[in-house]
Amino acid sequence: MTTTSTPRGRRRAPSRMQRAAGRAAALQRPRVILALLLLLGLTSVMLLDGYLRAEVGGDERVRTGASSSKVPDKIIDGGPILTFRGGRAATVSVPKKTIALTFDDGPNPTYTPQVLKILEENDVPATFFLVGSMVSRYPGIVRDMVQQGSEVGIHTFTHVDLSYQSDARVDREMEQTQLALAGAAGITTTLFRAPYSSETDAIDNYSWPVYKRLGQEGYTSVFVDTDSDDWKKPGVSKIVDWATPKGTSGAAVLMHDAGGDRAQTIAALPAYIKKMKAKGYTFTTVSGVIEKQNAGSRQTAARGTGAAAAAATPGATGEQPGTGPNRQAAQGGSAAGRLQAAHREATGATLYEGKALIVAVAVAEYALPVLSVGLMVVGVAVMGRFGMMVILARRHYRQRNRRRFSWGPPVTRPVSVIVPAYNEKECIANTLESLSRSTHPIEVIVVDDGSTDGTSEIARDAAYALGMTNVRVIRQENAGKPAALNNGVRSASCDLVVMMDGDTVFEPETVRRLVQPFADPGVGAVAGNAKVGNRNTVIGAWQHIEYVMGFNLDRRMYDLLRCMPTIPGAIGAFRREAVLQAGGMSEDTLAEDTDITIAMHRAGWRVVYEEHARAWTEAPGSLKQLWSQRYRWSYGTMQALWKHRKSLTDKGPSGRFGRVGMPLVVIFQILTPVCAPLIDVFTAYSMVFVDFTAALLAWLAVLAVQLVCAAYAFRLDREKYRYLLMMPLQQLAYRQMMYLVLIHSCITALTGGRLRWQKLKRTGEVGTPAGVS
Repeated sequence: MTTTSTPRGRRRAPSRMQRAAGRAAALQRPRVILALLLLLGLTSVMLLDGYLRAEVGGDERVRTGASSSKVPDKIIDGGPILTFRGGRAATVSVPKKTIALTFDDGPNPTYTPQVLKILEENDVPATFFLVGSMVSRYPGIVRDMVQQGSEVGIHTFTHVDLSYQSDARVDREMEQTQLALAGAAGITTTLFRAPYSSETDAIDNYSWPVYKRLGQEGYTSVFVDTDSDDWKKPGVSKIVDWATPKGTSGAAVLMHDAGGDRAQTIAALPAYIKKMKAKGYTFTTVSGVIEKQNAGSRQTAARGTGAAAAAATPGATGEQPGTGPNRQAAQGGSAAGRLQAAHREATGATLYEGKALIVAVAVAEYALPVLSVGLMVVGVAVMGRFGMMVILARRHYRQRNRRRFSWGPPVTRPVSVIVPAYNEKECIANTLESLSRSTHPIEVIVVDDGSTDGTSEIARDAAYALGMTNVRVIRQENAGKPAALNNGVRSASCDLVVMMDGDTVFEPETVRRLVQPFADPGVGAVAGNAKVGNRNTVIGAWQHIEYVMGFNLDRRMYDLLRCMPTIPGAIGAFRREAVLQAGGMSEDTLAEDTDITIAMHRAGWRVVYEEHARAWTEAPGSLKQLWSQRYRWSYGTMQALWKHRKSLTDKGPSGRFGRVGMPLVVIFQILTPVCAPLIDVFTAYSMVFVDFTAALLAWLAVLAVQLVCAAYAFRLDREKYRYLLMMPLQQLAYRQMMYLVLIHSCITALTGGRLRWQKLKRTGEVGTPAGVS
């Protein structure tokens, strides 16, 4: 005897199957990453939208009644504009007969454009303190505002009381608003007004450090000395009166163009402008007030110390309005430029980051409403499907369990049972033992698909030990399950063939009950009732719930609608001639059972469900095996649907699957489950950031509906209800995994990937349940 060995130092070339496996493995990781990136993108969009609406990171705390002992008296008693000239705090008052008209909380798509129109008609400038999140949502309004000649300032990004926030949060609030302004209008600003602020005498020991820190960074903080209190909606006349300063005093007047119903403000604004103009007042911006103050200081300095001293007069600070090196070139000393002197031209990274923020917000603004509507439609469709399944399942059960129901004359002729097997040494003996107790005459054909573990020898030994003379064992080179089934069909001597998996066991009455529908000459195939045998583990219990609901509700519904999509590989019966006419079990897809079922429909045969024909199968025992199995099922189903897409245009009875079954399968087995993770993400988001109680109640309501459907399915199949205790956990863990598997399969299908047949590891622990004889 001679042997050959590989020369030292040389590697054996990989086989064709190894190369295919390597290519498949290399393709899977990018698809998984793509699926995760899609989910991450959705989550990011939701968080961004929630942040814009203050649902994420919102802080509604407002500080009141705090001491101001650490705030200098000159600041508390000073004017409404706080600057830090040379690092020292100082205030600026509005000159007499001058109004610095300011608006807070905008922009608002309803009221801000109306305010701008009134200002333009009356040739009045104003200063708008804008909330960054609103700027990012309505950039066009801000652009119009700046082009019209009004000035803008920062009112934080999310309208929070900065006295409660960390330095990092304060920086984010300012920087993000600057980015929003850069993206919307191509500018940044040095003006700031804190939310919930009023006059300078309201500065306390907690807010004062914030103002000092921002002042050192070049910001001018703006307060008010005349508040219209328009947010109280007191009526037009009171708004006008409360916004009017006493005597001839100048004032920084506060109104609101957002934050609620501002109809009274819109009505009061033109009347107020006319009144103040009639009294000889002029309107300007905050920068206009500072410019007047600087001009007065220069005149005083010129009279006292000459032109040299005037030339040395500082601005408010090195980066204060109108003096910074980056101010807009367009300002150039013009009147419009002086009124918008706080603006800086956004350039470089700030400009592009701002534009990116505006684009991201636009995506969130349009995508989430569309998703919300879509998910509502999905939710309604799913609830409608549950209702339809229960109604049709009840009708099916009552119809098939009537005392007088019969398919026709009893079917007693022999049946060929085909058992494809590949490395089933743990299970094949149990399978044959269960068939040996069959109450219906059968021949058993075991097709060994190139097993390497002695499956065929074990089958022969088991048949001999059981005294089964009706067993044939056929060996073939490894060619896959479809080829093994086709070999069995060609070798069958009976006109009816039953197909089962090598890890499945039948009850004694299974074959007899499974073939009775063939008394109807129009029936071409029968789906049996597959049961999970290893249900005493968590994973097994989850699959048990899924199998009972799927077979009892889904298949009953599809049976009545005459569009059964799949005859399970674990238990199914066919007319041999119908299988041969359809071309046998196709290798075009990984779901040969779905493929042949649809082909039978298209050939005009009726496919029915026999609930009393039960088979016990071994479900995957680990999450990895479960993922592999369901990934193959999902992808194979998509392949089969695509292969038979022309069934949508088939006419007559053969087109019923295309008209009814195909849409139902696509909608409820592909599209709806793909959208389901989005519903879960929305639910989790709502629980964390919106309304925990309402979101939890909604989730529990959906769970209750599913629990009722599952309980009804268990009742129809006479199963023990105790397994339903696992259902909440199934919804939280198992269901999410199944959705990810389906998404993974969809991406594989869309990217043109291919899958190999995947053999699951078996334990052989499943047998006919105790009590079944």
